[in-house]
Amino acid sequence: MNAAALRASPVLRASHARTPLIKFLGKRSFPAEADHAQRPHPMAPQGVIPSSFQEYRKTAQQHGPLKTGAAAGAAAVGAVFSRSQLPSQYHYITMSAEEAEAIESGGASFVI
Repeated sequence: MNAAALRASPVLRASHARTPLIKFLGKRSFPAEADHAQRPHPMAPQGVIPSSFQEYRKTAQQHGPLKTGAAAGAAAVGAVFSRSQLPSQYHYITMSAEEAEAIESGGASFVI
């Protein structure tokens, strides 16, 4: 192979302008007046915007309550924040050392 044949592709690419595959219809246009008023998210629980972030944090929950200790609110009847609050039949099953080794090795060392 000669060097000219190897350089043909970059030379050809450099000589042609790139044409994008996507085609846009019309010119770009921006609205003269945009409404930037704050609105609650459509899925907001009360449909209102909190007055401050601190107020939001008082009632917010993400994978359990954000408050801890005595200040934490109790869950509603029938609701739990952690799997450990469920009966033992719903707890995670403890894994044996052999099972962990079989998982870590991808099952290659597991013999029936």
